[in-house]
Amino acid sequence: DVAPQAMPIIHLGATSCYVGDNTDIVQIREALQLIKRKMVQVLNVLQKFAEKYRDLPTLGFTHYQPAQLTTVGKRACLWMQDLVLDFERLEREIEDLPMRGVKGTTGTQATFLELFDGDHEKVKALNKRVCELMGFKKAIPVSGQTYTRKIDFNILSLLSGIAQSAYKMCGDIRLLANLKEVEEPFAKNQIGSSAMAYKRNPMRSERVCSLARYVMGLPNAAANTHANQWFERTLDDSAIRRIILPEGFLAVDVILTLLGNISDGMVVWPNVVKMHTMAELPFMATEVILMECVKAGGDRQELHEAIRVHSMDAGAVVKGEGKPNDLLERIAKDPLFAAVHSKLDTLIDPKLFVGRAPEQVDEFLQDEVTPILESNKALLEQKSVDDVNV
Repeated sequence: DVAPQAMPIIHLGATSCYVGDNTDIVQIREALQLIKRKMVQVLNVLQKFAEKYRDLPTLGFTHYQPAQLTTVGKRACLWMQDLVLDFERLEREIEDLPMRGVKGTTGTQATFLELFDGDHEKVKALNKRVCELMGFKKAIPVSGQTYTRKIDFNILSLLSGIAQSAYKMCGDIRLLANLKEVEEPFAKNQIGSSAMAYKRNPMRSERVCSLARYVMGLPNAAANTHANQWFERTLDDSAIRRIILPEGFLAVDVILTLLGNISDGMVVWPNVVKMHTMAELPFMATEVILMECVKAGGDRQELHEAIRVHSMDAGAVVKGEGKPNDLLERIAKDPLFAAVHSKLDTLIDPKLFVGRAPEQVDEFLQDEVTPILESNKALLEQKSVDDVNV
């Protein structure tokens, strides 16, 4: 009805997959471009956050136990590093995504060859022209009746990767919220708990993790679908693809909206961060104290044993009595450490223990993130119509 002149011949030589599969690829490409826009916007917001807190010392954690210091901004760069890797793969998928093209019922182009009276060049030209008109650089070289469902797996694997990065970031935020070092945005009238009115549950981050967990499981369904396509095709791919592809994109779209909202309104409490840092820093500073005393003529073995004993005693006070870490007070009273008594405060400045973290933030943002933002300025100017309700 839309094209009455073409109606008698529009489906000639083609199966429904000629329309359906090519349309799916077009929709996948457009959906990837929407995801790209939101990823650029999330990176833009996180860059500002990392810049602001590039040199704020904070406890690093390995095994979720206190470890060497890092900075709040450096930790945000870890989140961004994952997203940058996802973004780079996203761009490759958009660039390399092939159209199904004009392939015929089993991929041999036999019916098109018949229509063109055996002229192979005309069949090839038709295939190329259809791809060009749809904005694709290439068609998949060979196919059965459908394009290989390996492509669906690759796309859902990409979406799963974005979901993994989001889950890791929001998992960190949830743990930091428990420590009261970081909070996600909290609306004026938001209710943290229906029973406990004082609570500020990280509900946005929890929602991200919930959706991400779903997306992370989708590649398995796509893998099984691809593996079970017999010969030139079976129809048991149809129903599941109608679920996993649109829902995968919809879920990641919501995840990225939430990430942007969280990143834009994330609150850091520097005094709490410092309190936790200073509770552990005395233990970390003992090597510096030891070296300074040895430089002043002290006996390393004697000093090492004294520090070991003071550390064990201070740890017992913290864990057994629930009191603050008094290791530095013990060292300040011990004449073995007289060489550093006058400069203990300067030796335990947290900024002395973050290594190159601030410089790493600067370098990472300059070398990895800024080029992405600069080359996608137009995407930063586009506004989203969706919003976050908690």
